[in-house]
Amino acid sequence: MLDAARINALLPQTQCTRCGFPDCASYAQAIVAGEAGINQCPPGGEEGVQRLARATGLPAQPLSAAHGTEGPRHLAVIDENWCIGCTLCIKACPVDCIVGAAKQMHTVIEDLCTGCELCIPACPVDCISLVPVSEAPIAPTGWAAWSPALAQQAQGRYEFHQLRVEKARQDNDARLQAKAERKLANLAEESRLTDPVQLDDKRSVIEAALARARARRSATP
Repeated sequence: MLDAARINALLPQTQCTRCGFPDCASYAQAIVAGEAGINQCPPGGEEGVQRLARATGLPAQPLSAAHGTEGPRHLAVIDENWCIGCTLCIKACPVDCIVGAAKQMHTVIEDLCTGCELCIPACPVDCISLVPVSEAPIAPTGWAAWSPALAQQAQGRYEFHQLRVEKARQDNDARLQAKAERKLANLAEESRLTDPVQLDDKRSVIEAALARARARRSATP
């Protein structure tokens, strides 16, 4: 029986989504479910297809052109003269390798960048470009340009990124819920409405919203 965790461990963990799935783990699950081919990962290249073929027992196939081509490893670079500090690239980075603050210049930590390219479409001023890691005339591609150690590092950072984003979402939901509860407890004082009927309608809306928020929080693992 195929194991999604084992398949995921064979993927490069760039989290680039070029396979057609939101991350490497989702692609691995789709392979196990028979919903995706083993040839949809351009960063893994032809060697990646061979690795997946050996692990799954499925026949090796040429890399799917519809999902991209195998190529040298690249890094994202931010042009300091054009960066406006919008933070959109920071939010788009799956491994938290871009640092900066709102309205401040951002920069990429090169040793952590997976070359996923997700920051490029996120940038509204096109100040991010990709540069090759190797300047050799014939640069290595696929797994020849990417080591298992880098893949493991990227996977760990992506998992931490997911936890961080989820924690931030839960904290924000908790703040909004607390604010709504305070307003509900003192609705007459905090609302500009004075008509009792309108206040009751407002109270019903807030109570319904709070019920939905509590249901979402209780459903979160």
